[in-house]
Amino acid sequence: MDDRADISRGRTPIWKSIAATLRTDIADGRYAPGDKLPTEAQLAGRFGVNRHTVRHAISHLVEEGLVRTRRGAGAFVAAAPTDYPIGTRVRFHENVLAAGRRPEKRVLSIECRTATPGEAQALRISKGSPVCAYHGLSLADGAPIAVFESVFPTDRVPGIDRHLADTSSVTKALALSGVPDYTRASTRLTAVLADATQALHLHVKEGDPLLRSTGVNVDNDGQPVEYGRTWFAGDRVTLTFEH
Repeated sequence: MDDRADISRGRTPIWKSIAATLRTDIADGRYAPGDKLPTEAQLAGRFGVNRHTVRHAISHLVEEGLVRTRRGAGAFVAAAPTDYPIGTRVRFHENVLAAGRRPEKRVLSIECRTATPGEAQALRISKGSPVCAYHGLSLADGAPIAVFESVFPTDRVPGIDRHLADTSSVTKALALSGVPDYTRASTRLTAVLADATQALHLHVKEGDPLLRSTGVNVDNDGQPVEYGRTWFAGDRVTLTFEH
């Protein structure tokens, strides 16, 4: 059906009618937060239209923030943002579990290299000292909420690269490297725009707003053991601050 023909006759374009119906279905609880919507083909059959018209309606709901799409997976009802506390003890798994979500981390890469000047300053090591850089993706209930880079001084936490490969948990890897506990010494938050790689991992558009958290974690002696940067999808996480 041609939307322009509807407009010329003063009728509501069919894609808007479909979007309104789906909006009502979501409001009535037919589809709950996190639920997958029927496929384009199924919706096209339900409404008696072509898939292009359905796609137009879904895109409109995505722009409203009511629906999210994942490449290769389909369209899902947007879930409420995950509460994520920022304080002296920042633990990803604990934070996500406390919010009633299922935490997951995926390793993107682990590399041993020399520290950049900024990393060396943050970790209080000499420029060019060896570090381990861990790049990963954080998810809640299977949905990506953040990409991160954690940098560790390998002389201070020996074997960290092997332990990270065995367990995606930073807390467990540090414990295996001789750091049974650590606390957050500093946190800095900055609004940034997603680059192409971040957009791909987070299922957002390049240039969409992200919230970058930069922090340093220290051991019980006050020695830095991790310099981390995390890029949060701003509409999927609510950062809260603990005193």
